[in-house]
Amino acid sequence: MQSRKTPTAQAIPRTGVVGLMAATGPAVWLVGGAILFTAGCDGMADGPAAQKAPAVETRKTLGKTTQNVLQLSEARKAGGEVAEMTITGEGIDVYADAYRTSVGKLAMIAVTQKMQLHNAEHGADPATYEEFMSQIIGPGKPDGLQLPMLPYYQEYAYDPVAKAIVVVEFPAKKEQRKKETTGASGL
Repeated sequence: MQSRKTPTAQAIPRTGVVGLMAATGPAVWLVGGAILFTAGCDGMADGPAAQKAPAVETRKTLGKTTQNVLQLSEARKAGGEVAEMTITGEGIDVYADAYRTSVGKLAMIAVTQKMQLHNAEHGADPATYEEFMSQIIGPGKPDGLQLPMLPYYQEYAYDPVAKAIVVVEFPAKKEQRKKETTGASGL
């Protein structure tokens, strides 16, 4: 019985893309395809749609303090929403969520305590945002209240109805930063 010989891969002539793929190897093509896929077409747009919003400025938070407290009404006009002070993350996000939540709650406790001292001394809470800032937060004063720094997409705001501070989150900043760091593909 005669054995039948099949042509080897080297014996079959390859042209075009198939020949190029055989010469370079499939791994090169997979890497190249992944780069093109993740790069997307962001830089190819023309006209007004091609203009990107300015990059979101992040800030260091660990060990940093602030005395910046916005008016709640102004923060809402700028797109802010009162942040939920609960831990909702999954996986490693739980740790970041726990940190943000605890920092915000500690600041609220510090302001509440200073408001109670003010109330005991003066018989009333500060009537306006300006009084709150000068008598409770005290920017530039040696005994001014130093609040823990929040992430770039969150700020403290004074709620004049509740006579307390709240944490306000700016979802647009968070979403823009996510797009800047993950690209158009969202990876």
